Amino acid sequence: MSLLDPAGCGSPKGRFVAKPCAIALNIQANGPQIAQPNAILEKVFTAITKHPDEKRLEGLSKQLDWDVRSIQRWFRQRRNQEKPSTLKRFCESMWRFSFYLYVFTYGVRFLKKTPWLWNTRHCWYNYPYQPLTPDLHYYYILELSFYWSLMFSQFTDIKRKDFGVMFLHHVVSILLITFSYVNNMARVGTLVLCLHDSADALLEAAKMANYAKFQKLCDLLFVMFAMVFITTRLGIFPLWVLNTTLFESWEIVGPYPSWWVFNLLLLLIQGLNCFWSYLIVKIACKAISKGKVSKDDRSDIESSSDEEDSEPPGKSPHTATTTNGTSGTNGYLLSGPCSMDD
Repeated sequence: MSLLDPAGCGSPKGRFVAKPCAIALNIQANGPQIAQPNAILEKVFTAITKHPDEKRLEGLSKQLDWDVRSIQRWFRQRRNQEKPSTLKRFCESMWRFSFYLYVFTYGVRFLKKTPWLWNTRHCWYNYPYQPLTPDLHYYYILELSFYWSLMFSQFTDIKRKDFGVMFLHHVVSILLITFSYVNNMARVGTLVLCLHDSADALLEAAKMANYAKFQKLCDLLFVMFAMVFITTRLGIFPLWVLNTTLFESWEIVGPYPSWWVFNLLLLLIQGLNCFWSYLIVKIACKAISKGKVSKDDRSDIESSSDEEDSEPPGKSPHTATTTNGTSGTNGYLLSGPCSMDD
């Protein structure tokens, strides 16, 4: 089980909360089609390669007296066999939805009582001699723990096309949270955290709707997610947060070594926000042309059709249906008909 999924179907929370909800929605634990047992192909798959090239396919074809397409199909089924079932993906999404909803709600309740939510210049008054309250400390530790779990779980989850981008995002996020905490920039840090948590619960809710085959609800939640994501990441974040970290802090405190590092990390986060916003817009354009949110270009479950087999042997398959994404967050790419991911 993923480190990110303490409430997955194998844990008490998963068994008593998420799994009953999934069953009530008629979500079954059925996984991909099981590959026919074959000791020779299994040995090649586990010890040599999961994507045999043309030469190896021809050799296996002669050795087993199978045609090449049948061997390609076996390897495709065997790769898909390692993917999680829809039930497990639903449980994971329900866990993440619960966490994101809780942490965002906590952040809003905490920030509405603070002066720096209403006037960001308070982030820098009397800096660095600002008290670290228990509520603020708890908020930071909660977020930092979650991002560390994302960092480790990425290596145990299915490797996706945007692995490098997501890894960079997790590293930058952990550095940013730790750096702002150590340098007592926690006030503006809470604004960054709450703003970036605002869209995540909608993303996971859309995934759950997708796994439950509620297509209209899935599409609606995806549209809401896209609007919140783009508004907060490309509008509010640069005009509100970056404005105070770059200009108001310069005016009130003045530049200092930590100031440069902090803003560099924030600008890097904004660059990633632009990248993911581009992917969301791309999905939205496909949705308009096809009438529903289209599949994820970086999906991790391969097609069960014979389309892969029609490709030249040895080429990596590219046709895909969809499964669960991570964002993380996230990375932020949603899988299934509500594809995007985080």
